[in-house]
Amino acid sequence: MANPNQNQNQNQQKTEVDFSLKETSPNISAGRVISGDRLPTTFDLVEKMHFLFVRVVRARNLCASSNLYVAVKLGSFKGTTRFLEYNPNPEWNQVFAFAKERIQVPVLEIMVMDKTGYGDVYGGKITGRVAFSISDIPMRVPPDSPLAPQWYKLEDDNRVKQEKELMLSVWMGTQADEAFPEAWHSDAGAASGDNAAAIAYTRSKVYLSPRLWYLRVNVIQAQDLLPRSNKCGGNSEIFIQAFSGNLILRSRPVKFNPNPLWNEDLMFVAAEPFDESLLFRIEQGNPIKHESLGSCVVPLNDVKQRTNAAIPDSKWYNLEKPKACEGGQEGKQQQQQQQQQQILSKQEVNYPEKEVKFAGKLNMRICLEGGYHVLDEATQYSSDFRPASKMLWKPSIGVLELGILNAVGLSPMKKNNRTDAYCVAKYGPKWVRTRTIVGCLSPKWNEQYTWEVYDPCTVITIVVFDNGHLHNKGATSGLAADKRIGKIRIRLSMLEIDRIYTHSYPLINLEPQGAKKMGDIQLAVRFSCPSMLNVLQTYAEPLLPTMHYASPLSRFQLDSLRNQAALITLMRFSRAEPPLRKEVVEYMLDVRANVWSMRRGRAHFQRIVGIVNGLVAICKLFDNIQAWKNSAMTVIIYFIFLSVIFCPGLVLPTIFFSLLFVGIWRYRTRPRYPSHMDIKLSHADTATIEELEEEFDTFPSKICGENLKRKYDRLRGIAGRVLAVMGDLATQGERVQSLLSWRDPRATALFVIFCLVAGIVTFLTPVRIIIVVLITYWLRPPRLRFNIPAIPQNFLRRMPAKSDGML
Repeated sequence: MANPNQNQNQNQQKTEVDFSLKETSPNISAGRVISGDRLPTTFDLVEKMHFLFVRVVRARNLCASSNLYVAVKLGSFKGTTRFLEYNPNPEWNQVFAFAKERIQVPVLEIMVMDKTGYGDVYGGKITGRVAFSISDIPMRVPPDSPLAPQWYKLEDDNRVKQEKELMLSVWMGTQADEAFPEAWHSDAGAASGDNAAAIAYTRSKVYLSPRLWYLRVNVIQAQDLLPRSNKCGGNSEIFIQAFSGNLILRSRPVKFNPNPLWNEDLMFVAAEPFDESLLFRIEQGNPIKHESLGSCVVPLNDVKQRTNAAIPDSKWYNLEKPKACEGGQEGKQQQQQQQQQQILSKQEVNYPEKEVKFAGKLNMRICLEGGYHVLDEATQYSSDFRPASKMLWKPSIGVLELGILNAVGLSPMKKNNRTDAYCVAKYGPKWVRTRTIVGCLSPKWNEQYTWEVYDPCTVITIVVFDNGHLHNKGATSGLAADKRIGKIRIRLSMLEIDRIYTHSYPLINLEPQGAKKMGDIQLAVRFSCPSMLNVLQTYAEPLLPTMHYASPLSRFQLDSLRNQAALITLMRFSRAEPPLRKEVVEYMLDVRANVWSMRRGRAHFQRIVGIVNGLVAICKLFDNIQAWKNSAMTVIIYFIFLSVIFCPGLVLPTIFFSLLFVGIWRYRTRPRYPSHMDIKLSHADTATIEELEEEFDTFPSKICGENLKRKYDRLRGIAGRVLAVMGDLATQGERVQSLLSWRDPRATALFVIFCLVAGIVTFLTPVRIIIVVLITYWLRPPRLRFNIPAIPQNFLRRMPAKSDGML
């Protein structure tokens, strides 16, 4: 009897968890005045927070033999500048910020310290101090100019003025102050102590992802190749290896002859600035054991850029014969690695101890594709569709503003019931990272960011992480990891123009033990555009740039190139200060989205079933009519069929006017909230431990047994493609359903207007003429057809789907 009761209690606890979206009313100043002053328009979506700022600039007339630093003390909070040795006129130029709500003392103390030893940075002798009364500190609100620093004479322990002086400025400000992002914050400094690297991880930053291009290498043929000695097991096949960074692509093998022909495309992703090089090697043998017949190096700066489908000119490259490898295949691989490292470090590839000899020619077409958009995230969640070349960019249509207000009820992620939370938001090439609120389960960020919008059918992604670089010994060595708390996606096309959406979003994290609510985050979102006509015009344009349709890439190429783009972005962000960690970038870009998951497979299947349910219901209705279960309904349907037969011209007008009335009727019940993660739609609440263990398994798998591992990985790879097809099929059906759902109010309004016009036109036009026009258009000659998709297809691809709520 105990086990059923225990299970019943657990089920009741699960049902009590609220995963719904809630509308909130934060105290923001959008369009109104608060307390006699007004925040700038760049900070009108967040609550105003006050901070006490202290800028320590420099000192003079200090003792030349002193080892000096400045300590800023406000009650129990104490911040210190960096330590300068033996400088009578040191310069620090550092800013300290103390939250006003935590001020509990009436006096601010600034002390110049003489460090007596090399131990604790807070130790030492006080050589002078300056004190300020909190009530006398002036208030500054941007766009006022920064407060000018002043020289203050230092006092000794007896309050006697000295010749020593300290230049500083003290003021009260808000998070709109330009000194706020780079300031030392009292809570972060108290948590990280002396670790300057850890303090850097707590500050808010803006990151720009690299501008990516597709690099197309069309390997045509080679000439005058000389075979090597037969050391590869009698294999007479040759192939080409192309090296770009740490990626290697191979052409198909062909039978050896002096003039082999490939005519094969190898696709890479390259990032601006193009300061790397391509290395090509012609190999004889098999992929495991082979010998080089020649190589050539092509700097990317010399590669031509194209923005259309015009075929570039081919070029012959001289192949250089490398030094013969001594030591077998291992020595050859070491030589290849050394040559690649020289290329990556921008050094010229040299073959010592022997002059480079001519080893044939290689004919290739190499070009940087500027007409494509390089996909680094899933298409249905993409935040940007612009081509790589700036020459093809169109003007922006509006502005997206995001206010990250606060979070409530976060789950503890560390010992002692602690969570050090921060947010990362991505839209287009701009990534933003808020400051870390240390040791708080209900953090308040109140930071606002802005993006330019070029397409309304895009998605902004916001993720909450726990900072793993505080109170962690592995932070400085790079072993610390930031744990994810929850993700939110917001589709811009579901937002009304100039309306401020203030909602509390549930933070749902999928773990091997199941889905768990980690808290709620409150956001304020506004999508503004000066011209509604520009927004509506985008619905008739192709979703992707023209090159994606004029010269389409295969699904396999897109998946491979997306992984390359994600890897390049990850490497660039790892070189920033502070870097965005690998786990952050991968989770933001959904790197594992194409891996098989039983849970997502069942979710996509249910989405397809939901679409087919309408057809099943129609079939059941016809069965009931045929069976005369409702005689009145059968008679009515019979007379409707007679009217269709004798008056066929009324069929199309009736259909369009019916759709018109349905669209108008559903306007009353249109969705008023943005989309959010749906735990039931994702089947996260019904996933078993075994399914989640499979989903969180790495790729390749960790399962023991080489044969089992190989088969399992192959099955997962195939199933991942099946999963993508299921998701695409479900998405297409849901887009058709969303035409009259008012999820995208502008698109539904356009479709309703189209139904009105189409109903009038079909009513006034004979049906025979309409049929002739449609068949003539369908059977039009190929010369009158274009690669660009038609307007209805472009319109349908921009419709929202339930995929936005998938975990």
